[in-house]
Amino acid sequence: MRQWLVLLLLAVSGPVSAQEIRVAVAANAQFVMEKLKTGFETKTGQKIETIVSSSGKLTAQIKSGAPFDVFLSADMTYPAAVDQAGLAATRPRVYAYGLLVLWTKAGFDPGRGLGILSDSRIQKIAVANPKLAPYGATVIEVLTQQNRLTALQPKIVYGESIAQVNQYLISGAVEAGFTAKSVVLEPSLRGKGRWAEVKGAAPIAQGVVLLKNARPDARTFYDYLFLAEAQAIFRQYGYQLPARP
Repeated sequence: MRQWLVLLLLAVSGPVSAQEIRVAVAANAQFVMEKLKTGFETKTGQKIETIVSSSGKLTAQIKSGAPFDVFLSADMTYPAAVDQAGLAATRPRVYAYGLLVLWTKAGFDPGRGLGILSDSRIQKIAVANPKLAPYGATVIEVLTQQNRLTALQPKIVYGESIAQVNQYLISGAVEAGFTAKSVVLEPSLRGKGRWAEVKGAAPIAQGVVLLKNARPDARTFYDYLFLAEAQAIFRQYGYQLPARP
């Protein structure tokens, strides 16, 4: 109740609220963020600008002085790096757990497991850059654990982020790729290919920080992420939720 009162007070706090809250968001959460943005703006009247990229690239931009207010990462490592650099106003906190999926063209059955990637008809496999994107790093970890990486390496095409992986898949540039469950549950993308959760890939803890030089009312959105309304949206997009404190 107290959190929601804070939201309402900040929403009507005067001229500052007329400016946009700048939210840097990892590409896996691109679609869920649009739903969160709509819900938040409807409730509070405050406006949000989203900046979507890989967690690694966003972290580099924050360290270089990018004027973001809130940072939603695809893991906990990058928010921790921002915190350690003295650029966070809050400690990294898990807002959701993301799930890795294998997404293929309609002619394949990803439910059979990663073995289908050895099919000669699959010539290109899209993976987010593991040096910048936590989901990409998870893919490499899983393929390594299952002793598949060496054999599949010639087929792998790296995208800068999950967003670019999605573009490769939707355009037909690749036959298969690894993306986030939140992406394939986006209504506008349903029916585009087939997908299945990747067995052996643990849920990815995704963290958020309010940035040190954030606008005063940016805390409104940070708090909103942990309210029941926002958590229901995360659940709708296939995320698992952290236990309540």
